[in-house]
Amino acid sequence: FTVLPASAEMSLDQIRAANLARMEAERINGGLSKYFTANCMHQKGGGSCMVNAGPNGYLFNFLGGAPGWEVNKQAATKETRILISPDGTRVVNVEYNGSPR
Repeated sequence: FTVLPASAEMSLDQIRAANLARMEAERINGGLSKYFTANCMHQKGGGSCMVNAGPNGYLFNFLGGAPGWEVNKQAATKETRILISPDGTRVVNVEYNGSPR
């Protein structure tokens, strides 16, 4: 158990934004019975899936596929790029949701 210094803490807005991005991708791709996001989206704040944080909000880019795709070493079937508001409370834009590029 390690306590991080205050400077290493992640903002609540980023945590909220990552959760919203993951849930929106799950929703638009048919729900959890059909779709599961990459592991990075299940890490605090979106892990390496968070590609930019700026005045326009939090931008996430991640892969997804059928439940178990990642642990079963299957190819992803979706790539999602989504912008969440700076306060982490609303989807600003789904920039891409299609075949992995």
